[in-house]
Parts: sequence; C-alpha cells; structure tokens
Amino acid sequence: MNRTLRFFVALALVSCSSFSVSQNPAGALRGIVQDATAARVAGAAVSVTTPGSELARNVKADSRGEFRVDGLLPGDYQLAVSGRGFAEAKSDVRVEVGVVRDVLVTLRVKGTGSQVTVAGSASSITTQPLQTASAVHEGVVTAQDLDEVPLAHRSFANIAYLVPGTAPVEPSDPTKARITAVSFGGSSGLNVELSVDGGDNSDDYIGGFLQNISPDAIQEFAVRTSQEEAETGETTGGSVLISTRRGTNDWHGSAGFYERASALNARYPLDNPSPDPKQPFSRQNYVATLGGPLKHDKFWFFSSLEAVHENASIAYSPSSQAEFQGLASLASQGFIPGVPSIDVPKNTPVPFRDYLGMIRLDYTQSEKSHWFFRAAVDNYTTNNDLVQQATLASTGATSASKYENFLFSNQYVFSPTWAAALTFDASLLHHTESRNSNYGFALAFPFSSTFRTITGFETFGDNQFATAITAFPVVRDQQKYQFRYDVTHTMGSHAPKFGINFIHEPVLSGALAGTSETLLQYANDPSYYAANPSQFYFDLSCANAPADVTCTATPAGDARFSQNVQRLGLYAQDSWRATSKLTVNYGVRYETTFGLLDASGRSQAQNPAYQTLRALGIPLSNGVPHDYRGAFAPRLGLAYGLNESTVIRAGVGMYYNDLAQNGWVPALQAVNAPSAAPCAAPGDPGCLAAGSAGALIDSHYKTPYALHATAGVQHAFGQNWLLSADWTHEQGVHAYRGYNFVAGDSLFAPDPANQGLVPDLTLFKTDNRSRYDGMSVSLQGNARRFNIQAHYTFASAATWGCTVGELFDYVNGVCNPLNPFGPGDYGPSGEDIRHRFVLAGIVKAPLGFELTTLTQVESARPFTIATPATGNRAVINGQETTLDQFRGTPYIQVDLRVGRPFSIGDRVKINPFVEFFNLFNRNNPGNNYVGDISALPTPVNDLSNATAFCLNADCSQTRPITNLNQVKVPAGALGDFFGPGTTVGIPFAAQVAVRVTF
Repeated sequence: MNRTLRFFVALALVSCSSFSVSQNPAGALRGIVQDATAARVAGAAVSVTTPGSELARNVKADSRGEFRVDGLLPGDYQLAVSGRGFAEAKSDVRVEVGVVRDVLVTLRVKGTGSQVTVAGSASSITTQPLQTASAVHEGVVTAQDLDEVPLAHRSFANIAYLVPGTAPVEPSDPTKARITAVSFGGSSGLNVELSVDGGDNSDDYIGGFLQNISPDAIQEFAVRTSQEEAETGETTGGSVLISTRRGTNDWHGSAGFYERASALNARYPLDNPSPDPKQPFSRQNYVATLGGPLKHDKFWFFSSLEAVHENASIAYSPSSQAEFQGLASLASQGFIPGVPSIDVPKNTPVPFRDYLGMIRLDYTQSEKSHWFFRAAVDNYTTNNDLVQQATLASTGATSASKYENFLFSNQYVFSPTWAAALTFDASLLHHTESRNSNYGFALAFPFSSTFRTITGFETFGDNQFATAITAFPVVRDQQKYQFRYDVTHTMGSHAPKFGINFIHEPVLSGALAGTSETLLQYANDPSYYAANPSQFYFDLSCANAPADVTCTATPAGDARFSQNVQRLGLYAQDSWRATSKLTVNYGVRYETTFGLLDASGRSQAQNPAYQTLRALGIPLSNGVPHDYRGAFAPRLGLAYGLNESTVIRAGVGMYYNDLAQNGWVPALQAVNAPSAAPCAAPGDPGCLAAGSAGALIDSHYKTPYALHATAGVQHAFGQNWLLSADWTHEQGVHAYRGYNFVAGDSLFAPDPANQGLVPDLTLFKTDNRSRYDGMSVSLQGNARRFNIQAHYTFASAATWGCTVGELFDYVNGVCNPLNPFGPGDYGPSGEDIRHRFVLAGIVKAPLGFELTTLTQVESARPFTIATPATGNRAVINGQETTLDQFRGTPYIQVDLRVGRPFSIGDRVKINPFVEFFNLFNRNNPGNNYVGDISALPTPVNDLSNATAFCLNADCSQTRPITNLNQVKVPAGALGDFFGPGTTVGIPFAAQVAVRVTF
C-alpha cells in the first residue's frame, strides 16, 4: 500500500472517537469519447489540468468510451482528449461545487478538427446544466450571481432563495441577526446542514448557520433542497455547500463601498408615523479582496475583509411615547422605588459593528497533491440589542459574538482511478448578552407586546431573555473539531465513494439568565395608572399582588448548561452508469452520537425529575435515554436521459438529524450538580417538591429522520433554455415535542396518598410527525440581452402542535398530554407557504446600463393566537380557534439594481450602481401578528372565551367580536427584533455603491 495512503488510513482509524457530516465541495467530470460517426472510442487518454498549476488528473476511457474524474475542486480546467489515429481535442471546462459535469468529446482523424461539447457550461444560476448524472434537487449560485443580484443584507443566504424549494425565514436566534436563514421544505431552516470548503459550519445549540461569510469571499455555493446522496448527513431538510475563492497566477482583487442612510429609506409606518421625524439610520459596508501568487504555478493566497458600520435606531410611536410619559410620571412620584426618574427619548440608537475576515493559502505539492489552508473570523457587537418599539433602553443588552474558524485540506491522487480528500476543521464561538440594567425587576404593560410575538416583553427594567422560540442564553460557547476523510474510485461504469466524518465537540455550553428577578405584568397601561396612581402596585415580594397584576418572583439559580458531544458519520455510495442513458446513484449512511443526552458529565439518571417519578411509582418514563444507534439511512437516485435534451429523475432516501439542543435546555440544566440528598422514597429531600417543576428527556429517544421521495423532469430547449418540473414529498418522523404535565390535572401518583407530593413535569419526547409536499416548476434561460431564472412552487407543510409549530427543528408543544394527537392539533407549520414565485435576472439595457432584479411573491403564512388562560389556542365566541385559523399578509418584494460598469484597459472594471429594496414600499408584516389574545391593543372581555372588546377600563362598554379578522393585529417593530427583516419585510430602502475589480 502507498505510504501516504497507509498514513491517512491509520490517521482515520486512530482518530475515530467522534464524527459528524458535512459535504465535500469537490465536483466531477464525466464524459463519453466518440468518433465522427458516434462510435465509441475505447482507451482514449483524458487529461484534466488546472491552468497555471502542476496539478493534473490523467485517466483513460473504458471499453465503452466512458470516463470519469472525481475529486475536482470548483474552478476552471483544461480538458484534453486524444486517441490513436485521432487529433487531440481540447476545451476549457468549468467544474462547479458538488456537481457532476457531463461532456461529449468527438474525436476526428488527424488533420481535421475535433470538438468537446460541455453540457450547459454554467456561469450563473440562470444557466444551470441538465442534471444527467444525479437525482439531487439543487442549484449552484456562482460568484457572478453574488456580484450582480441585489442583496438586501449582504448575506449569501439572501441569494439562496433563487433555488426552487427554498424560502426566506426569520433567524430563530436574534443574536445572529445578519446571517438570516433559509427554509427548506416548510421548515424553519434550523435543520439545514451547512459546510464551507467541506468543514462543518452548523450551530449545534439552536441550529442553522453559525458564521456569516462575506459574499466577496465566496466562489460559489450549491443549495440542495432534497434527495442528497449518502455523503450528506446531519440534515432532514436541505444543505448548503460553500466553496471559498482562491488565488491564481494573476493578481486580482476588488474594493467596494456600500452606503445607506435614513434619507434613502422610507419610514416604518407602524412604528415611526408622521409627523415625527424619520428615525435615524445609516450603514456603510467596506469590502476589499486581494489574491495572487506567492510562487507562480505553486503557491497562492487569497484574502477578504468586510466591515459593517451601522447606526440603526428604534423609533417610538406617539402612543408609545405617551405611555412612557405615564410611566415617568409614576417614577417621579416615587411609586417605583430606586427609580426617581425615567427618560423618554423619541428613539433609541442601536449601533452594530461587524468584521468578516478570511485568508486562504493554496499549495500544489505535486501533480498528485494539493493543499489549502483557510482561516476566517466573524466578530460583531450590537448595543441596545433586543430593544423594541414599545420598550425602553433599559430592557436592551449588548450583544457580542466572536467566531473563529480554521480549516486545512488535502486533495491527493493515488492513481488515475483513486483519489482522496482529507479535511480538518476547528471552530470556536464565544457569545455574550450583557443586560443594560440590573434593577432586579421588570415591568410589563399591555401596550408592549408579550413574549409570544417577536417585539419585546418588558416595558422597563431588566430584560427577561425569554422569547416564544426559546429562553435564549446570555452566554454561549462552542468548540468544534472535525476530521473527515473521503475516498473516490473510478472503475468502469462505477464511481464508488466512501468516507468517514467525525466531530469532537468538547464544549457546547452556555447559560440562561440566572439572577434573581421579579416580573410585574399589569393589566392596564401606564397612562391608566398615572391617572389612578393609587391602583399602581409595586411590591417585589409578590405578597399582596392584586388580581390585575401578575407578580412572578424568580430566585437566583444555576442556569448553566454544558455538553460534550461526539458525532460519527460513515457512508458508502456509488454512481453506476448502467447504460448510456441511465445513471443509478445508491448508497447508505450511518450516523450516531456519543454524549448527546448527557449534561455536565451526568446522565438523565441523575435528574431529580426522573428520580421523583421512580420514587412515586409514576410510569411516565421507565428508563434513561441513550444515544440512538439505529440511524441507517439508505438512499437511491435515478437519472434517465430520454434523449440529448430531456432527463427524467427520481429518488428516495432517509435523512437523520439530531436537532438543536435549545428546546430541552431545562432537562440539561437539571443535572448540573449531583443531588445533595437521596430521592428513593416519596417525600425524600432529594425529590422534587409539590408545586415545583421538573424537565426530563423520554427514555424512548430516537434520532428524528425524514423520508424524501422525489420525481421530476428537465428539458433543454437548445443550449440557452431549460425547463424543469419536480415533485417532492418529505415525511418527518420522531421529531421533538414537549409534554407539559400538571400535578392533579394530567399527572397522578398511583398511590392517592402520595398525590400531594407530585410536581409538575415537562417530558420531551420524539414522537412528532410531519409532512411536506411540493411541486416546483422552474424556467431558466439566456438571450442576447437578458438572463432569467423564474420558479413557482405549490406546496403544503403540516405538523402536530398545540400552536403553529415547525417541521423537524423545534420542540412543538402538546395541548393535552393525555391526548397528544387530539383533534385539531394537526395543521400547518409556521413556514407553510402554499404559493411562492421568484423571478431573478439581468437585462443589458442601452447605453451599457444593467438592470438586475430579485422579486419574491408568496401567499400568507399561518399564525395562531393563544391565550394565557389555558396556554392553548384562543377560544372566541365559544369555539377554539384552529391551527389554520389565521394567516398573515401575502409577501411581495421587488428588489432592483441599476448599474453602469466601465472598463479601464483590459483588467480594471468600475461598477457604480444603486439598489432599491422593496421598490414599491409594500407593507409586508408577513405572519408577524400579535399571537397572544391578552396582548391585543384593545383588550378582550374574557381570556377564556373572548366574545367582545373592552372599550373602557372596567369593560362596562364592549364591542362584540363578529369576525375573526378583528383580532388580527400586526405586532409592530417590523424586522427590528432579528435585525433587517426577511419574511417581515423592510420598507423601501435605497443603497448606493461602487465596486472596483481587477
């Protein structure tokens, strides 16, 4: 065995103590060699070389005149094919990230010209090739697309929406505001696997993307929405595979400046209405890249830096300012101890600073070996983070995040038919949320939205760090080390590939807010209490709280959570060219984890909730959960070419993914410290006491999975137009759900004498089910003066939940734990988009102008209105509302860029342009509507059964609720909570910019 191969195999075996899955960015060339009569040419010599490099791949066509070259990094290559008695054929070909490119080589006798035909030589998303070798549903977004398409937030995720089967979605973690997210198959986007240059870039606490990357640092990326092959894991929805830019023998680079200002933006109509001045805003993006040779044909580097300098602000509407004045009046009269005065500004500044840096070194050791190293950072700070339109600055925080990533990789060719890729990746994250105030209390009033919407919770005082999605951490740390090894082999009509992927994550930890806090929630707004100060209650002991005030005192506690997790993935797959028309891709993947269900080095056996259940003899969970070992995932894909212009493809496969850990943090926190007292019998001091609450992971834990089944057809109209239609079915199994048991109501002790000792309990189970069905039609094409990509998707996404939940990635709630699959509890997911249309393209206008658009149109997404009376869906006029009772507003946004590039000489290009986002200034609240009936701006008469609105303080005057649309109220602060909105659209905004490239 080759010494290098022995070393890598030994290293893989020695390192096997934990693995996860991210995808290899390499692509492949597959071709047929024939003569002028279309007869196959066996044994033809095929050479694939990188211009300006020693790296070369040499193979021979088999007896059927077919060849395949795997393990090619994305980029441009020169293909040369020769055969005995034939003239050599040469062509430049482009290999895209994760794509198998087909070529047809026609050799002619010496003395005549030969030719190479490349199927759909793509340079943009608008010129994708026929998928003749794969059933994967995907699209490749290139550097050209990133340069030309208007990006509202300078995030690569913005442009992923060009690929059919995707949709924008608000990031579920407000601390990652500018990264945004991408929804796949009706999910929230937290179940998506992201890799950069083959290295894992997933957030294992809340899911989704971990690091933002400057678009100028990306060479291209593949967005795979369904039916990935066995090399892809850790996803139940889709995957994004990014390849970064690298240096060449020519010095090249760019510089860019982007400017936004309040004068270029429309005002937020709900939060900043006239006649108040427009809220302050400015943002500048400074971008620079440089790449070139350190040693010609041998050693190259590429670097990029993007700095974001944003001064945003939260404007206060006149009604909010009036309520703040009422609160200030109470403080000045001494009704809020320790707070003699409260300032009432017209707005609160929210400065944001971000620095994205990357450097990459590429080294060709020999014609067989290529190395590269990449280091990247993403550091940002947001002041007054989480302040909302109806909350004062005291409720904000300083959000600071530091992310570092280091990766090195080796592509090694052992022989013409054997190649391997080694990847080592290390990533470090440290994030903090530091509260602006530490009063020890928070005051919440009805005019400030509740935690069930995205627009804040408390009006004044300390931030409670609670949202409808998760109690999110004030500290986060994640350390991840990845080792993966992939081997490809070509033998005749087969191209087997196998690999191992291991992630060691010694630190996956953080802390929720754990200080002593008292939350006072008032039934009336500050203006009412300012007029009736004798009815204002403030007592942090909560001893004498009146009926119209909810006083919740939370003692200080240990809010830490900590895991040490290892993830292992093994796969084997083959691409079999069964006939000249039929390609069969088949494989199997195995995944498992180590330590996923443990916390602080302890198992759930040490959870007081588990011990209490055993002591009381309650058979709710009969054991301790363990890492799941049955995650075998077979996959099969077929691609059949009816002729040179039509391909039919279909596939089926299973996809496992342990979901994000944030949903069951209470169960992880429960074992932070060993019990100081025993809990073996009812009433023991180590047991949970009656009236307390515990959290536990069910003993029957299974890794969630999705079953994908797809079918579709692609047809090329000449070389410039491609039409495709694809059907997708995704069935979700074993997703997470939270069962909330209440002592005496849904949780009972077998011995009635012990009933007074039963605590409340949340049990996390993996028994949820969901499904997604979608039909997408896509058209792409090129003409002399324009390129176009358009697609329409008709889909339905549904799951079980007490309120509108998500597919695969959230812990959906259960209304009745004794009847978890009850009637009315199955309905749409939060990203159930029935109709979605996207249009993107560029038009070459007269006088050298270029017009580029990204237009999105989609039907309204659902939301539910809940009630605090039961914690379930609201009851209106005696009828419990359904999961599909309410839908927000259809989303329409047109983004447009107008530019006029100029060239100086042969190399320098200057492109000044202006971009318009939400060109027609459409109000797009999406499904951001008030989701708690107690938080409506006009109160209802009964939270248990709302029949009318209260028109005065004592509800002696009412207006009956005659139509459910009367309780649909936009939540306000559109887009502010998670940074610039995506599903919650921003008002019209303009951006001027200039880019220089050479």
